[in-house]
Amino acid sequence: MINVILLGFGNVNSHLFKAFNNSSQATVKQVFNRSKIDLDSSSQSISFTDKISEIKEADVYIIGIPDDAISSFSESLILRNKLVVHTSGGAAMNVLSKNNRRGIFYPLQTFSKQREVSFKNIPICIEAENASDLEILQNLGKTISENVSEISSEERAKLHLAAVFVNNFTNYLYHIGGDILNKENLSFDLLKPLIQETALKIETLSPKEAQTGPAKRNDVKTIEKHLNLLDDSNYRNVYELFTDALKNNFN
Repeated sequence: MINVILLGFGNVNSHLFKAFNNSSQATVKQVFNRSKIDLDSSSQSISFTDKISEIKEADVYIIGIPDDAISSFSESLILRNKLVVHTSGGAAMNVLSKNNRRGIFYPLQTFSKQREVSFKNIPICIEAENASDLEILQNLGKTISENVSEISSEERAKLHLAAVFVNNFTNYLYHIGGDILNKENLSFDLLKPLIQETALKIETLSPKEAQTGPAKRNDVKTIEKHLNLLDDSNYRNVYELFTDALKNNFN
């Protein structure tokens, strides 16, 4: 059994909490958070503290807090020579304090507290400074996922960049589409089959092969019509930026 302590209880660690709780080979021994959190009734026996001095002994300590706070927080820990990891896609392993053995436990997924996820197929990207710690993180990852990979900080930075494009930016485009429809009293549900098919296509086609639309075929009349329909200058700028990039890529 691998004992885990979660340091911070944001989107990532709150989901890891549920995943480890459902595992037979890992257990959450304690949760540390600056503010009080409400655990479900089945988790009331798990220790909670808001004091760094009360953090217990464990096999792995997982920091799940904003990137710019990881370094100072890890320095504030009174732990010594413990395996301390963070869950960030964008922060390097060396932002962690040298007072402890350092590592990464990065689940490559988008997390929202109001939505449940299954970790079975979520990639868990791990990194550590020595082979024995890497093995611990490999075994910990396998308790919740079938997809655990060793990835360096340099590789993970590029992976996180790619993830921002395919997730965060794409979701903002959903927001724009929804806003356009909302102004016409049309439901966003009308777009959901299109969104689902677009996602499904890349199971068998490369993104380049799956690309369609007026920019790819250089349909100038349709592009001009769309620009004339956009009364929001920010949305117009986004449309023009993507259109120019697509035209340069495909033409």
